[in-house]
Amino acid sequence: QKSLVESGGGSVQAGGSLRLTCAADKWFFTHKRCIAWFREVPGKEREGVAGIYTDGGSTYYADSVKGRFTISQDDGKVYLQMNSLTPEDTARYFCAADLPYLCVITTNMGSLRGHSPVWGQGTQVTVSS
Repeated sequence: QKSLVESGGGSVQAGGSLRLTCAADKWFFTHKRCIAWFREVPGKEREGVAGIYTDGGSTYYADSVKGRFTISQDDGKVYLQMNSLTPEDTARYFCAADLPYLCVITTNMGSLRGHSPVWGQGTQVTVSS
């Protein structure tokens, strides 16, 4: 069973920073997959935040986080550095992995409907004003 395990969530004041970590099964890094971050707020659809293509490192971002969040990969882990956080970034953040379409979805194009990526259990991020 290929797995994803998130860590690094927490509470921070507006303007602060957090770094999330997704420890991913090595298989995703050797089979040309996208590993991405999504976030979910109760009552709203899960939305893409950022993605990285494990073969070559191309990155993808939602418009709402461009210039503030940075996704990177290193030694079996994918990181999401989040700067200039606002209360609107409060959500549960999930790591996901699947074929390259997943990275396109993080740029607000397309939908998760009909797809079944591998998901982590999520980590809570709370930003207070």
